[in-house]
Amino acid sequence: MQFIETISSIRIQDLVDILFLTIFTYHLYLWFRGTKALKALIGLMAMGVIFTIAQTWGLFLTTWVFQILWQVLIILLIILFQPEIRQVLEKVNPFQGYDWRAGTNAIGWINDLAETCFHMARQGMGALLIIERSERIDELLTGGIPIEGDPRRELLLSIFNKYSPIHDGAVILRRGKMVSVANYLPLTSTEGLPQAWGTRHRAALGLTEKSDAWVLVVSEERREVSLARNGYIGGIESQDDLKDLLHRALYPEQSQKKGLLDHLRRMVTQRWPVKLGTLALVSIVWLMFAGQQDFEVTFKVPVEVENLPPRLEIVEPLKPTVSITARGLRKDASVLSQRNVSVKLNLSHASRNRNTFRITPYHIILPNNRIDIVKIKPGKIKFTFSGRPR
Repeated sequence: MQFIETISSIRIQDLVDILFLTIFTYHLYLWFRGTKALKALIGLMAMGVIFTIAQTWGLFLTTWVFQILWQVLIILLIILFQPEIRQVLEKVNPFQGYDWRAGTNAIGWINDLAETCFHMARQGMGALLIIERSERIDELLTGGIPIEGDPRRELLLSIFNKYSPIHDGAVILRRGKMVSVANYLPLTSTEGLPQAWGTRHRAALGLTEKSDAWVLVVSEERREVSLARNGYIGGIESQDDLKDLLHRALYPEQSQKKGLLDHLRRMVTQRWPVKLGTLALVSIVWLMFAGQQDFEVTFKVPVEVENLPPRLEIVEPLKPTVSITARGLRKDASVLSQRNVSVKLNLSHASRNRNTFRITPYHIILPNNRIDIVKIKPGKIKFTFSGRPR
């Protein structure tokens, strides 16, 4: 019964609360997905559920132990997963989308990259370039040498020159900048792949199966350029095709305007099982804690008149009502209505000269004593009396 009352008392603010927390939890999952920190996060959530159950059931010793462990674990997790936490905070930085060093031609690197890839293909030079998108891929790679620079032709040709000690690894591009070289990707375990595919193709496919990153593959044997994304690899016919594809994918607002309905449809349908599961989880947790939330409710209650002197008769108001604003825990306040709340006014001292009576919390009968009366409107009721005929 209390569960039904809680659901029936959901307000617009509560729906916004659930929606905001669902979006935050979903993005938290995306940020930590594929990292060791995700398992620790799931463990913390499980401990939180156990701690809540222990508190609800009054398990004193379990609650005391978990209170101590909780503080120690938080400190240990901050120390152990400092890199992951730092990168998550960098992602929520509102200024991260502004590359102050990019200059006026922020997407010119795509043109240079496309031209360089096809130049290397014509020269029979193999290459592997990772274009990082929304998901972090550091945990999926091995090796790696930090570097900072623009993906210019001269630099890329020197990196992938067959005499270079780092030419076998991949270059990571993040927001148009090279951030690491000599990275080694996980190989795909998919069977039945074309025999002509070499290690670079299998590595590109393996990374795109586990992240949303795109990988450009330049084949030195076949002198072709391919693009791996979402676990699939397709050949690129020309550098103009590659430019157009990267422009539309990485900078859609500058290449092709999409309608509002398309964006909304994509927001709902993309990874919908994860989003639906997150919404269900947040809703369940919200309902578990909703009963302990401070809640304020306003409702109208008719005033019951008692002990009116027999010589008097009420002319108006015949059916007085007052508006009551009450506050308490949601599990107590959400069930309040005129069905279980009454206002009784004693008119034993009424007369034609005394016809105004104040309404106070003393006159209100509540189903329990855990409710506070915040406001009564009107605070006074003025009656008009007439004498009864004898």
